[in-house]
Amino acid sequence: MKVSARADYALRAVAELARAEAPRTTGEIASSQGIPRKFLEGILTSLRDDGLVVGQRGIGGGYRLAREAASITLADVVRAVDGPLVFVRGERPSGLEYDGAASELLTIWVAVRASIRAVLERVTVADLASGELPGEIRELVEDQAAWEDAQINLLGE
Repeated sequence: MKVSARADYALRAVAELARAEAPRTTGEIASSQGIPRKFLEGILTSLRDDGLVVGQRGIGGGYRLAREAASITLADVVRAVDGPLVFVRGERPSGLEYDGAASELLTIWVAVRASIRAVLERVTVADLASGELPGEIRELVEDQAAWEDAQINLLGE
């Protein structure tokens, strides 16, 4: 599974906005989070179009969250910039069909989507910005194996 730069940057930007006491300019967000400004502008447009942020023009203007950070999930943000959370060959898993020995792949892809949703829909922007992640999310990373890339040993060693 790969997380796009758009999704990563969007999550960083909304976390920044959640901590801000006043609207933040694109330049301020870009600088504080190390995000390329032009790239961020497109991301903020997508977030605005999806109703997650509001832009204000003029002196004291900038971006702010459109609603309370506790009511915006990380899944909301990812969907706003990337669309559905899981695609297989450019399709939603529910639209796929498999036959024969591969027939259970549909079940696997739906389970992958459900697992990703279980994390991203459980964590809010407020949780992220405050560093107070839900306990069940912290439990998922307690196992050292969660931090390591899985490696397949084809040589049987």
